Amino acid sequence: MNDKQPNSSIDYTLVFILLLLGIVSVFTLYTLEPVLPAKYDNSNFAFQQIIWYIVGGIVIVVTMLIDYDRFHQITWFLYGVGILLLLLLFLGIPAQYVVEANGAVSWFSIPVLGTIQPAEFMKVFLIITIAHLIVRHHAKFVQREIKHDLWLFTKIMLVAIPPMGLIAVQPDLGGLLVLIAITGSMILVSGIRWRILFGLTLLSVLFVGALIATYYLFPGPIATFLEESIFKHVSSRFIGWLNPEQNADSGYQLILAMMAIGSGQLFGKGITDMEVYVPERHTDMIFTAISEQFGFIGASVVVTLFFLLIYRLIHIALLSNDQYGSYLVTGIIGMFAYQIFQNIGMSIQLLPITGLPLPFLSYGGSSTLTYMLAIGIVLNVHSRTRQYMFE
Repeated sequence: MNDKQPNSSIDYTLVFILLLLGIVSVFTLYTLEPVLPAKYDNSNFAFQQIIWYIVGGIVIVVTMLIDYDRFHQITWFLYGVGILLLLLLFLGIPAQYVVEANGAVSWFSIPVLGTIQPAEFMKVFLIITIAHLIVRHHAKFVQREIKHDLWLFTKIMLVAIPPMGLIAVQPDLGGLLVLIAITGSMILVSGIRWRILFGLTLLSVLFVGALIATYYLFPGPIATFLEESIFKHVSSRFIGWLNPEQNADSGYQLILAMMAIGSGQLFGKGITDMEVYVPERHTDMIFTAISEQFGFIGASVVVTLFFLLIYRLIHIALLSNDQYGSYLVTGIIGMFAYQIFQNIGMSIQLLPITGLPLPFLSYGGSSTLTYMLAIGIVLNVHSRTRQYMFE
C-alpha cells in the first residue's frame, strides 16, 4: 500500500527557534541603544527590528501559500530582477537613490522604505535558480555521462558568476563569499561525480595557495596593486587579522571585539554594562555585545540556537522526497551555515573581518527579510513533503 498525503503541518520547532532568535535580537538591540555613538541617538533599532520581524512574518506566510514548485515558473524572472538591481548599483543609476557607505556602493535609498540591499535578496534568487537548473538538467539527462556532469557544472557557474562579479565590484567581500558558499554547497549535492568535484576542489586549493604564496613572496607589489584597486580593503583586513596588535589601524575593530568578548568572562557583566566600544555593534558585531553582557554562557546559548537551526534545516532537507525541495533547503543551509560561522569566527579572530551580519540577530531590514524569505521556503518544503505509509 502506498497511499500518501501532504504533511500540511507547520514545523513548530523551527518557528520556535526563530522566535527565540528574534527575542535575543530585539533584547540585545534594546540594551545597545544607550551605548551607541551619538549619530544613532534618534534611531530606535529595537523597535525597527520588531517591525522587520513582523513584515518578515508576513513574508513567511505569503511564501508558504505558494507551492514551492511554482518557483520553476518565475525562476528567470527573479534572477533577472536580482541581476538588474545589481547592475543598476554598478552603473550608479538612478544616482539620487544610490547610497555609498564605508566605501561600498551596495544600497538603494527608497523613500518611506529606507535602504534596500539587493545583494541580500540575490542570495535567495541564486538558490532558486541553481536548484531549478539542477532539477531540469537531471530530468533531461536521465542516463548521465561525464560530459553531462561537466555541462551541469558549467551552467551553474554561468548563473553564479555574474552576481558574484557585480557584488565583488561594489566592493562587498562578505556578500561574495556567501554566494560562493551557496554555490559550493549546492554543487556538492547536485549529483556531479565526486572525481570531478575532487579535481575542481584541488584546482581551487592550488589557486588559492598560489595567491597566498604570491602575496608572501612579493608583498610590496601585491599590496600596491590592492591599494590601487577596489579591493584595497582586502589587504588591510587580512593584515589586521594576522597581526592586529602590530597593525592598529586595520586591526582596531578586531582588538576591540576580542576585548569585549573576553571581558564578559563566564557569566558576563550584566545588562547594558558594556565598557568596550566596538564599531558596528548593532549590525556585524552584535555577537560581541551578547558575549560582553552575558559572557560565555550567553554566547553558548546563542551558538546552540544556531546549531539547532542548522540541524533542523538539515532534517527537513533529508526528509523531503522531492529533489527540488531538497536542493532549495540545501542552498539555504549553505547560506546560513557560512554566515553564522563567518560572523562569529571574525569576532574571535578565527577568520578575517568581513561586512557580514549575524543571521536573525544583527539589525537590518534587507537581511532580515531575506532570512525570513528563506525560512518561508523551508517551511513551504516541509509542509508539502509527502509522507508514505511504507517506505
